[in-house]
Amino acid sequence: MKIGLFSFVETIDGLTEMATTANEQGFESLWIPQVFGLDTLTAIAVAGQTVPDITFATAVVPTYPRHPQMLAQQALTVNAAIDGRLVLGIGPSHQPVVEGSWGISFDKPIRHLREYLEILMPLLHDKKVRFNGEALTTRADLSFDGPAPKVMMAALGPQLLKVTGRLADGTILWMTGPKTIATHSAPTIKEAAEAAGRPEPEVVAGFPVCVTDGSAGDNDEARERAAKSFAMYGTLPSYRAMLDREGYGGPADLAIIGSVGEVTDRLGELDDAGVSTFAASEFGSRDQRAATRDLLVSML
Repeated sequence: MKIGLFSFVETIDGLTEMATTANEQGFESLWIPQVFGLDTLTAIAVAGQTVPDITFATAVVPTYPRHPQMLAQQALTVNAAIDGRLVLGIGPSHQPVVEGSWGISFDKPIRHLREYLEILMPLLHDKKVRFNGEALTTRADLSFDGPAPKVMMAALGPQLLKVTGRLADGTILWMTGPKTIATHSAPTIKEAAEAAGRPEPEVVAGFPVCVTDGSAGDNDEARERAAKSFAMYGTLPSYRAMLDREGYGGPADLAIIGSVGEVTDRLGELDDAGVSTFAASEFGSRDQRAATRDLLVSML
């Protein structure tokens, strides 16, 4: 199992500094969300000019406000700018954002994402597509002949995992526990890919992680911090369904918290569950974050 870092950034300089440190420490990949600040792909194109070697990944770019042809052109351009080190993570976002913030209908998201991939993947690889769908249409020939990035879908439910296995290169998971990954996420996407004659898909799993001194007090403090910091994810239906499937009361139960030995054991469970890349979202006090980074570096 590979180890990467999953982190929010607010400035291009911050991304460049973070990527420089991660690269020097030997991390294979850096996973950057697209929320309401930086345009992640643009920031990656800039930072990747300065920082060599490390893979830059979006986790994830929302699909609804971006036509797949436009995203294909942007992703091809960014991937060429950073010498083929881009992984394009995409996902539907959430109904409250899509409808409440962007004013776009969230009707039939599985259909939307299937049609999105049926346009995006040919454009990235063949640079042309003729597609007339129920929700999306594209008739395009791209003149930019850059390398295609891998495409990872934020797929949680069974229908989208099957679509992703048939059409994309893997999935990016969040708020999804090890039992769910082992019995639901990994087998569903891998069986779909095999049935479609595609290579085995990657399973990237993002988790909050905090190395403590192992004492009850330090562990409790970290859990309280996780409960506050990640509370929002327990209110979103798609993540709530994954937490419920695992039997977790909330995001704090999913967070990987404990001593060096305890965290190491938890990461071993993820490896056994079928995770190909663990994307660490470090949190905690300054000392806890330093201890967490030290452990992750030791495991590279």
